[in-house]
Amino acid sequence: MSDWQAPRERVVEIARSWIGTPYLHQGSLRGVGSDCLGLLRGIWREHCGHEPDGVPAYTPDWSEPSRDEQLWRGLRAQMREVRGVPVPGEVLLFRMRSGSVAKHVGIAASVGQKPSFVHAYRGHGVVESPLSTPWRRRIVARFQFHEGAR
Repeated sequence: MSDWQAPRERVVEIARSWIGTPYLHQGSLRGVGSDCLGLLRGIWREHCGHEPDGVPAYTPDWSEPSRDEQLWRGLRAQMREVRGVPVPGEVLLFRMRSGSVAKHVGIAASVGQKPSFVHAYRGHGVVESPLSTPWRRRIVARFQFHEGAR
């Protein structure tokens, strides 16, 4: 088992423990309410032992008026951006509409023939969804927790 395999599996385990949490804008409490960034914050707290740095208050149209990729920049500052073959436990950053800013995140749960990811989705709460072709097309970046981030 590689040094990264066990932490990645732990990230997936934590993410899946949030399934069923209702959707709540700016929420980040398992079983109470969460949005997609709140899910990532909650996983971060459990995996790293502290809150990620500098998470600002945000609105549903966050970054859209200014066209500023705030979430992408914030993830780059806190995590390691990766390329290559996706692996479970990576943070996936999505652009939901062409020409819009990237502002949806999820955790890759499984890869291979039946890829899936865990995310908080308005109207659905925290769910594990198939990482279908339409979802894969929306991925603009992938991240891993920095080595030693526990």
